[in-house]
Amino acid sequence: MQEQKLERGLKNRHVQLIAIGGAIGTGLFLGAGKSIHLAGPSILFAYMITGVICFLIMRALGELLLSNLEYNSFVDFVNDYLGNMAAFITGWTYWFCWISIAMADLTAVGLYTQYWLPDVPQWMPGLIALVILLMMNLATVKLFGEMEFWFALIKVIAILALIVIGIFMIIKGFSTNSGASSFTNLWSHGGMFPNGINGFILSFQMVVFAFVGIELVGLTAGETENPEKVIPKAINNIPIRIIIFYIGALIVIMSIYPWNAINPMESPFVQVFVAVGIAAAAGIVNFVVLTSAASACNSAIFSTSRMVYSLANDKNAPIPFTKLTSRKVPSNALFFSTVVILIAVVLNYVMPEGVFTLITSISTVCFIFIWGITVISHLKYRKTRPDLAKVNKFKLPLYPFSNYLILTFLAFVLVVLALAEDTRVALFITPVWFILLIAIYKMRKTKVNHVDQGKIIG
Repeated sequence: MQEQKLERGLKNRHVQLIAIGGAIGTGLFLGAGKSIHLAGPSILFAYMITGVICFLIMRALGELLLSNLEYNSFVDFVNDYLGNMAAFITGWTYWFCWISIAMADLTAVGLYTQYWLPDVPQWMPGLIALVILLMMNLATVKLFGEMEFWFALIKVIAILALIVIGIFMIIKGFSTNSGASSFTNLWSHGGMFPNGINGFILSFQMVVFAFVGIELVGLTAGETENPEKVIPKAINNIPIRIIIFYIGALIVIMSIYPWNAINPMESPFVQVFVAVGIAAAAGIVNFVVLTSAASACNSAIFSTSRMVYSLANDKNAPIPFTKLTSRKVPSNALFFSTVVILIAVVLNYVMPEGVFTLITSISTVCFIFIWGITVISHLKYRKTRPDLAKVNKFKLPLYPFSNYLILTFLAFVLVVLALAEDTRVALFITPVWFILLIAIYKMRKTKVNHVDQGKIIG
C-alpha cells in the first residue's frame, strides 16, 4: 500500500499571512488597554524583548523543520531527538492548547455577534462558525490557507489604518480630551516606567500570551509549496512585523492618549477611531475582533487535526487518524478535534466561568512548554547531527547562547505567572496534565508490548 502524504497546497502568500495572523492576536485589539494600564510606556520594551525571543524560537523551529523535509510538524523532530514519550506529551499538549483557544474563541464569536444581534442566543453563532470552518477545512488545505489569508488581511488593514490615522493626528497636534497628540506623551507622564519595574515585569504575562500561535508556521511545513524558500522568508519577516504591528500601534496609541488616560476596560483602537470622528469605530473594531476570533478557531481546527494526524503516524494516536481524503485532508483527525471543540463549547455554558479561565491559563503554561521543548530539541539536533547542521542554510543565530537565552526567558515568564494571582493556580495544576499524559503513555506502551509479544509467541 502506498503511503499517504499531505498535499503541499499552501502557497507563499498563504504562509506569509498565516505567520502574520499567528503573530497578531485578539489581545492587541482588546487587551492592549489592560497591558498599557499595567506597565505604561514600558510595555514597548516588553513587546520588543518577547518579540526577539519569539523570533529566535522560530529560527530554531525553522532550522529543525528544514533539516528534514519529511517532517510534517514539530512532533516529528521531537520524536527523533527527544524520544517517543516526549513526542506523545508534546503533541497532545499542543492539541490541548489549541482546543482551549478554540473554546475561548467560539465563545467570543457568540459575544461579538450579539453586538449587532442582541436577541440571538450566544451559542448559535459559535456553532454556525464551527460548522462552516469544518466544511472549509475538509475541502482542501488551500482553502484553509485562503481563509487565513483574508482573516489576517483584515487584522493588518485595521492596524495599518490606526497607524496612518494616528501619525496624521500626531503631526497635526490633534487635541483629545486628554490634551494634544504628541510623541512626548510617551515619557512626560511619569517616564517610561511609571509603575516601576514591578508593573513592567507583570506585563510579560499578557505580552507572552499575545504571541501564542506564532509557532503555527511550524505545522504548515508538510503542506507548503517549496518549504525551503517559503518558511525562512515567513520567519525572517517576523521581527519587522512585530515592530510595525505591535510597537508601531502602541507608540501611536500612547502618543494620542497618555498611558494613564487610556481606559483599560475599552479597546484603545475604538478610543482612537472615535477621537478622529469615525462614528462606527466600535462596530469596525468589533468586526475585526470577530474575524480575529474566527481566524483563531480556524487555526485551531487546522493545527489540532494535523497534530493528531502526526501523532497517529508515530503510533501515539489511533491509526484511523492517519486516513486522508482524496484531497489529502486528514478527515478523521478533523472530525475528532471538531467534536471535542463542540463538547468544550457546551461545557463552557454549563461550567462556572472560573473553571474556563483556569483552562485557558493552563493553556498558556503549556505553550511555554512547547516553545521550551522546541529549543531543547534544537540543542540535541546540533549536538547529535552536526552533519545535517553543516549543510542547513537556515541556522539559529548565536547557537548555543540563543538556546540558553530562550530557556532562561521562559523560566522567567513562569516565575511571573507564579507572581500573578489569577495565573498562579494554573501553574500548580498544569503538572497534573503532564502526569496524566505520562500515565496514559505508560499504559499504552505496556498494552502495545503485550500485543507484540502475543504476535511473536503466536
